[in-house]
Amino acid sequence: MKTTIEISDTLLEAARELAAREGTSLRALVEQGLRRLLDQRRETAPFELRKVSFKGRGLQPGVREGSWEELRDRVYRGRGS
Repeated sequence: MKTTIEISDTLLEAARELAAREGTSLRALVEQGLRRLLDQRRETAPFELRKVSFKGRGLQPGVREGSWEELRDRVYRGRGS
């Protein structure tokens, strides 16, 4: 399949020189680079959040029935002004 891409003159010249040194075509060099990039991106595993739960029985009595404001006040009690 034919396509047209725009790349910088310096990058194109460097790619042509490399292709000539290696005895290959610019097309083969571009295809090789694209394959490598696609393989590399495919190998990167997606981020997964690990489970960090702990054993316990939930909130302590007195907190379980409280409001978020009360919970926040208990967390920050004795800290700050």
